[in-house]
Amino acid sequence: MAVTAPATAAAAVSFSLPSAPRGRGPRSRRRTPSLLRAASTAAPPSPDLSIQLSPRASPPASANGTAAGPPVVASFARDRAEDLQAEARAMARAVGATVYSPELLAARYGSRPFKARGPGSQARINFGIVVALRAAEVLSKLGAFGVKLLLDERRGDSSSAKRRERAVELRTILTRLGPTFVKIGQGLSTRPDLCPVEYLEELSELQDSLPTFPDEEAFACIERELGFPLDSMYSAISPSPIAAASLGQVYKARLKYSGKLVAVKVQRPGIEDAIGLDFYLLRGLGFLINKYVDIVTSDVVALMDEFARRVFQELNYVQEGQNARRFKKLYADKQDVLVPDIFWDYTSGKVLTMEWIEGVKLNQQAAIESQGLKVLDLVNIGIQCSLRQLLEYGYFHADPHPGNILATPEGKLAFLDFGMMSETPEDARVAIIGHVVHLVNRDYEAMARDYYALDFLEPDVDVSPIVPALKNFFDDALNATVSELNFKTIVDGLGAVLYQYPFNVPAYYALILRSLTVLEGLALYADPDFKVLAASYPYFAKRLLTDPNPYLRDALIELLFKDGRFRQVPAHLWNRLENLLVQGRQDREFAAKDALQPVLKLLLGPDGEELRVLVVKEAVRVTEAITIGTLIDSYNSAPEFLKPLISSGNPAGPFKFSEAEREQMMELRDQVFRVWGLLRSSNNFDPSLLQPIVLQDPEARVLGSRVAGGVTQRLAARLLQQLLRIPPASGSQ
Repeated sequence: MAVTAPATAAAAVSFSLPSAPRGRGPRSRRRTPSLLRAASTAAPPSPDLSIQLSPRASPPASANGTAAGPPVVASFARDRAEDLQAEARAMARAVGATVYSPELLAARYGSRPFKARGPGSQARINFGIVVALRAAEVLSKLGAFGVKLLLDERRGDSSSAKRRERAVELRTILTRLGPTFVKIGQGLSTRPDLCPVEYLEELSELQDSLPTFPDEEAFACIERELGFPLDSMYSAISPSPIAAASLGQVYKARLKYSGKLVAVKVQRPGIEDAIGLDFYLLRGLGFLINKYVDIVTSDVVALMDEFARRVFQELNYVQEGQNARRFKKLYADKQDVLVPDIFWDYTSGKVLTMEWIEGVKLNQQAAIESQGLKVLDLVNIGIQCSLRQLLEYGYFHADPHPGNILATPEGKLAFLDFGMMSETPEDARVAIIGHVVHLVNRDYEAMARDYYALDFLEPDVDVSPIVPALKNFFDDALNATVSELNFKTIVDGLGAVLYQYPFNVPAYYALILRSLTVLEGLALYADPDFKVLAASYPYFAKRLLTDPNPYLRDALIELLFKDGRFRQVPAHLWNRLENLLVQGRQDREFAAKDALQPVLKLLLGPDGEELRVLVVKEAVRVTEAITIGTLIDSYNSAPEFLKPLISSGNPAGPFKFSEAEREQMMELRDQVFRVWGLLRSSNNFDPSLLQPIVLQDPEARVLGSRVAGGVTQRLAARLLQQLLRIPPASGSQ
């Protein structure tokens, strides 16, 4: 759920319990959890929010002497067992949470009577009338829009300006149709295979914009869901929401038992009925589209079911709490990433209580800088964390808009709102990194084949027509290097390709594009020259150099040697290796020792013969450059009176090389020394750790003999060449 501050949050808000008496839930004995790890969470407070706490009387005891609220735990230390027990109790409270099922929708919204919701309304009307009215509203608005699209096509008006106009119109229609259609529009904004670029951009601006619901209903929901009176749980609570969206709204409160500030998210009453009815109608529309609209090749009903499951998962706040717990376990081990804790004994299917986090939205640059922080530093934290989510563990935050990411006063990046999460399949994670390597190498045939591994294309689809489209786009876009390419440019260009060809973009990939595009957009406010791909290089370099995954080992070899079929050693080998090490060192987790061991195992393994041939050639070339470079340095440092004796009077020196040949060898030697210096200065790098592999592996000894033999032959040939070759004239090129 995207949380945005409503207008009511702008004014100063008193922070105390409502004075009106509240009905009490069942007086079950519950052991209140001890305090979770320190900090605080929720949506960010309004800048003007003032907190005025007033002491509250202790709740009255029940007839049998037990407290009407949760008892206080003497110790604030909570172990894992207690946390699991509290989570189990929360799951028990959410046992009746609605789960999406097309069959249940059909049974629920068939012909049963419907209880109308509204202040004091108890009228029961025929549900068929409600369905008909809602269907008429949806069909009239979307049907009129469809007619306009048809007329545009008939007139041949398919210009970008006209598509932009229609996209703005669709965004307005979806907003007016309510939360279900806002969610659908937001989902479409991540599908470049379904929508042109203009629609993607406009739909990405969709915001939840429902008015807040009455506070009395929210407080009654809290008591009903948690089973205790409000004043037995909180010593204070904001009388109005400090943030709201389509699915619920958030209150700021202080727990009575611990004094901790928390955020209490309460689900909007009747939202399940409203969303369920809309999806019931949309499934029916999907059946008609599948049957009668030939130009739509995707299964509309299947797409609708997939999206409906995601939305209904957001309605279960216990699931959202479990998402937050998993996210925290995977990513909050970094000191600059903050994830709120969940207070399970104050959580149910419709109420979520999280620790309160003070912070500023990431798009509020002035407020961030006033705290002595830099937006670009925070965006870089976000990019590195996003890459870990997408490519390391595969579990990622699927709705990272500015309202869900806060900058804390300590300079940490806090993630909020875990209702919408997604996962990247393991095979796809390494395939994405390989795809980046192919992009760097401009190997468009390999890029096209990657779409099989990424599950974009069925195995029987011919990719040969796609290769020219990729080449045309990227050859125009890659005027310099990939790192200088704006990420949105890639998204727009790929979107055009995906829209033209029979791609089916998986949900995880579309959400990846959205996530990185949002982060780059935030950075561009602070620095118009910011490039998300350049900021991503340290992570990619670390993964390529240190990950033992065989696919990534192949990708590293392909990146260094340019040609995945090992046909040649390019001159840029050492440039790329040096760049990888420089970039990798920017990642705090990078260790050179982790990079060398997997490479050595690959080199000495049973499938490494082609690579060994290249390594022998390059080792010979490097040894020659170091040897001759050292001799040249020795000659240059010799006293002037000795130089004519050493060079036999040749003003060009004792070596019969052209100036260009000399420069190439010296540059190669200097690059090798720089690479070795980078390795030696890396954390915990110790060359002796590699000795067991080199000394004990028979293939290593054979490889050493081949290198020694090659070096001997090369130096002997070079000596003979020097003896027989006519020395070049002084200054010869």
